[in-house]
Amino acid sequence: MEKLDWNNLPFGYIKTDYNIRCVYKNGKWGKLEVSSSEYINIHIAATGLHYGQEAFEGLKAYMGKDGKIRLFRWEENAKRFVYSADGIKMASFPVEMFREALFQVIRLNKKYVPPYGSGATLYIRPLLYGSGAEVGVKPASEYTFLVFVTPVGQYFKGGVKPVNMLICRDVDRAAPLGTGTFKVGGNYAASLRALMAAKEGGYASTIFLDAREKKYIDECGPANFFGIKDNTYITPKSESILKSITNMSLIEIAKSIGMKTERRQVPVVELSTFVEAGACGTAAVICPIGKIFDPEKNKIYEYCRDGKPGVATMKLYNKLVSIQNGDEPDDFGWMTVVE
Repeated sequence: MEKLDWNNLPFGYIKTDYNIRCVYKNGKWGKLEVSSSEYINIHIAATGLHYGQEAFEGLKAYMGKDGKIRLFRWEENAKRFVYSADGIKMASFPVEMFREALFQVIRLNKKYVPPYGSGATLYIRPLLYGSGAEVGVKPASEYTFLVFVTPVGQYFKGGVKPVNMLICRDVDRAAPLGTGTFKVGGNYAASLRALMAAKEGGYASTIFLDAREKKYIDECGPANFFGIKDNTYITPKSESILKSITNMSLIEIAKSIGMKTERRQVPVVELSTFVEAGACGTAAVICPIGKIFDPEKNKIYEYCRDGKPGVATMKLYNKLVSIQNGDEPDDFGWMTVVE
């Protein structure tokens, strides 16, 4: 293992020693297998390649100040993994096997868990795809599960800083009753046109609106949106957005610090009433939004005029990160020690 500069790691892929794999065939899952290869052999007619039968998860392991490694809400990732598999007709991976695979891959790669205080974490990527060969459009009869890990640095270099976002109306990430609520690769592929256009325009990400009427906020690219006003944490309710575990947790934290919470449709016109806004997800936890530009209305909504995140946003961020890093008691029962 080459010496890693834990305090300056990128948020990207770094090779680790081992990954875990498992194959579903003849109607049942086999045993977990350890591999040191970064590559997979895949049939040229695999449904994961041709028909998008693929789902994934993302979660993190944290080194606590007590020297123990903890996982954040892995059960929710396991349940969402099953939900996504069911949504695109794949064989779902059992929750207990999911847990066993996570713990094993972390233990095998323990030396890659960044030290406490570095700001870095061990990112964990479970993946499930149709590996069985089909030419007609139908579910595969064989599936492959794998999980790998990689140490990652802070999503933001230099701390949590507000970013600017662009409202998109000419690309839909997902339609109501489609696959938007599942964590499948196709949703991310569908977002790339808008995301790259936003980046080319100098924006960090794009904000997608509902596909039916273009009246309501859906998601911020790969993350959930939230707005804050009147001591209330408000986040969209939609049939086409991902069930964010970070967002779910922030709602609970908001309640615990005396804020009200609402999950409901959020009209675009309501953007002018928020005093703070942000995006949330596993990678960054919270990404404060400085400005949102609506090109159709030629209007800019500002939330961080001094260039700093809002007070409520930082309270939520600091509380969640402190629980994850073991700096505060885990009153919610979210963290699991990896024995």
